[in-house]
Amino acid sequence: MSGEHASSTVAVRVRRLEERLVEAGVVGDDQLDAILTSVLNGASPVNGARIVARAWTDPGFRERLLDDANAALPEVGLSMAGGIQEQRLKVVGNTADRHNVLVCTLCSCYPIGLLGPSPSWYKSEAYRSRVVRDPRSVLGEFGLTLGDDVRITVWDSSAESRYMVLPRRPDGTDGLGEEALARLVTREGLIGTAAV
Repeated sequence: MSGEHASSTVAVRVRRLEERLVEAGVVGDDQLDAILTSVLNGASPVNGARIVARAWTDPGFRERLLDDANAALPEVGLSMAGGIQEQRLKVVGNTADRHNVLVCTLCSCYPIGLLGPSPSWYKSEAYRSRVVRDPRSVLGEFGLTLGDDVRITVWDSSAESRYMVLPRRPDGTDGLGEEALARLVTREGLIGTAAV
């Protein structure tokens, strides 16, 4: 069984289990997300947030990260290794006129080591199909309204390639250090369904 097939099979099985638990009334999607958020909040600092905070404070690191994320990650003690082969990571930066959002249209491929467990909505068929066709509307449903002058790019992950959004640094944070900046970064910001 190839790595891609194995990953897809596991993701489908996990999602089916989640759906059965929700259908049986044992737990709701919101409760699953709350549990994941609780777990992620207990992990300090979240790896993706550390990467973003470093990129916000170190222009050289930001440039290296956007150019070749796999080569830049060791600078913060991280890597995309862990499976049979190293996954490719591409970090995509938001700007004033460009916004990025992530999806995996085949299953739910996602850089868990950097973003933590994926939220239930990321794995849902509705999100996976709609964000590709109408990203502006989907982002609006998340409460993120972007101007018509902002171009939205949807990045589709695969078993070998993962993506992470480098959100725009919030205004008024010039005096904050990396640790304080990392606390501002959310999982949704790293996926692109929220601003930071």
